[in-house]
Amino acid sequence: MTLKLGLPKGSLQEATFSLFQRAGYSFRTSSRSYQPVVDDEEIEPILLRPQEIPTYIAQGIIDAGLTGADWIADTGAHVHEICELRYSKLTNNPIRIVVAVHNDSPIQTVKDLEGKRIATEYVRLATRHLEENGVKADVEFSWGACEVKVPQLVDAIVVNTETGSSLRAHNLRIIETLLTSTTRFVCNEAAWSDEWKRTKLESLEILLTGAMNASKLVGLKMNLPKDSQDEILGILPALHDPTLSPLSDSNWVAAEVILEEKQVRDLIPKLKRAGATGLVEYPLNKVIY
Repeated sequence: MTLKLGLPKGSLQEATFSLFQRAGYSFRTSSRSYQPVVDDEEIEPILLRPQEIPTYIAQGIIDAGLTGADWIADTGAHVHEICELRYSKLTNNPIRIVVAVHNDSPIQTVKDLEGKRIATEYVRLATRHLEENGVKADVEFSWGACEVKVPQLVDAIVVNTETGSSLRAHNLRIIETLLTSTTRFVCNEAAWSDEWKRTKLESLEILLTGAMNASKLVGLKMNLPKDSQDEILGILPALHDPTLSPLSDSNWVAAEVILEEKQVRDLIPKLKRAGATGLVEYPLNKVIY
């Protein structure tokens, strides 16, 4: 038995492969192939546009996959959410689905879109939002690159943005945010009800979330003189109390702690000045809570 797993092709592909690599899975693919090879015979991966993944899962064509909450909302597909995986192409921050107009446009709110022309990949999501606000507008599907269409071809666009840099580069401003989206690991109810597939999915969840947890953390080892142990430990921020181990020299103890990588550059000089020696920083692949 195998698990048919849909993975996002395009801007999220490399970030997804990197996450799976940290989780312990190695994917290989070529530029012309939509079926990567993974070092797990129980997984049958296929690369798909993230827009298509929720529908294929809901229809039972594939068992599970990674896609954005935005595309689940847009398609209205009925899927079972296994977990949230907060990663993206650039920052690991959520993306926003926004309504944007040209800086010189008189449009200030969604109510001002009455009778206007809107381009988007999120046709259903945009249409529902307009209907909820009692606005009638012409919503047309766009194959990406919506930013270049404003204001010559359309009055507004509904797009996803991670940093807002593309919108600013095209002299656009945001008038409203429809939703905030992150990557979701989802499956269909049939797969979740199957004992073997559910066990496989739960194992993937543990490993993928463990890799996500570890993405901004590092481990730090050091030796501490017992006479200044408490002072040095007081410097350390930690997920939990540091692990202490005796050394052959009874005047010293070994300490190990997990902390955010960004804290290390400030901590190491302080620890060294306080008397810590043998400081070793090391990367983490997974942190399982």
